[in-house]
Amino acid sequence: MIGNRITHRTADGVRIPGTWRHAFIRNGGHYFLTDLFIYADGIVDCWELVTVEEFEEKLRTGWVATTFPEGGEASAHDLAHWKFSEPESWLTPDLLVAEVRDTIDQLNGRPDSTGRCLAAVDVFLADRTEENRAVARAAFLAVPESQRRYALGDMDSKDRPLRILVAGPGARTYLPFDGTVTQKDYDSALAYFEERARWRAERSERVPADGPVASHAPAVQLYHSYPNKPVDDPGKLGLRNDYPAPITVGEVSYPSVAHAYWALSVVEPEVRSAIATAETATAARKLAAEAPRREGWEQARTAVMTRLLRAKYDQHPELAEILLATDDATVIYDDMQSAFWGDNAGQGRNWAGRLLELVRSELHARRAGIPGL
Repeated sequence: MIGNRITHRTADGVRIPGTWRHAFIRNGGHYFLTDLFIYADGIVDCWELVTVEEFEEKLRTGWVATTFPEGGEASAHDLAHWKFSEPESWLTPDLLVAEVRDTIDQLNGRPDSTGRCLAAVDVFLADRTEENRAVARAAFLAVPESQRRYALGDMDSKDRPLRILVAGPGARTYLPFDGTVTQKDYDSALAYFEERARWRAERSERVPADGPVASHAPAVQLYHSYPNKPVDDPGKLGLRNDYPAPITVGEVSYPSVAHAYWALSVVEPEVRSAIATAETATAARKLAAEAPRREGWEQARTAVMTRLLRAKYDQHPELAEILLATDDATVIYDDMQSAFWGDNAGQGRNWAGRLLELVRSELHARRAGIPGL
């Protein structure tokens, strides 16, 4: 149910993840289509924060509605207003509560009813006793009916092999139109699960052609700082753009990447010269902020920064070694002055960190002797 619907609320300074789904609230005889927010700590927001048990009471009283009267008036966030005509709902209070409980399990990384069902099925397939089948069947029927078709993650077969397996030969599934399970049906379901097990084993052993998705090295955070003088062993401080590592670009020498960046951003040559000789990177930024910017600078700035970073690590091999030592770690760059360059506790775009990762990759490629780099 979660999908890409990710939200959160903050309680006592703690960020609590959540998600949402659509629902109707009945207030004063009027039905409002709204968002029902569900959080990992078991709190549900249905126009007020309630526990799951209190949410069940909201369903029983009809505050959260799952049935609708003919001619009942409804609206959606002031976008539309209508009356129900031949209303039909697929939800029941029990079904909605079950979906909410599953969602809370998912938000906490726990097996939901589908996960518990598939675990019971694995036990049955390993030891095919009628007792284990009964446990698997009970676990399957505990999955909200609206979610059973998705249990196998197979939209071609849906849950047919599963409901036949847990029913067994000579029995009936929960769907009346299935009829009595024949031996042929059952053998086909067993074959399906054997093929599924083989496919899952192969997938778990498969190595992505382009390597792993995630970094294996711990993330590196470059905290905001004001380094004014070079030191013998700067460590990760030397990866900051304002670290005093002089670079030459064309015929001009700059005290740091930051000096070069701000100097190149302005139109007036005299201001550019003043920035290039500013005592600190902070002073360089201040001078640039007070001067007219080059036309098209916003579109060009990442290319300029990439060029400057390449110059820095080409001209300072000792700093290149520090960057290479971060391996494939995510680089989190703090910049209190810029949400574009800085990550800033997840509120920024972290372009400085991303470009450092790019330049690091180029250094690794060069060291590996990859042609053309």
